[in-house]
Amino acid sequence: MAMMDELVQQIATRTGLPQDKAMQAAQTAIEFLDSRLPAPVGGNLKRLTEGGGAGGGGLPDMGDVAGKLGGMFGR
Repeated sequence: MAMMDELVQQIATRTGLPQDKAMQAAQTAIEFLDSRLPAPVGGNLKRLTEGGGAGGGGLPDMGDVAGKLGGMFGR
């Protein structure tokens, strides 16, 4: 499952929001974090969650960082 899909599912399950509202919440959270986290994470979260993946377009290997960020969302 793609990271964004998993995040949306977690939000929907934990809050009881419908999928469309959970998607809006996830996008808002990603945009907020993306703009405030230090490099190399900040500025790349959106690409990671949309399936850009680590290494794409010159991104550093962020698998470990992305996994740790999952902890912020209760994973």
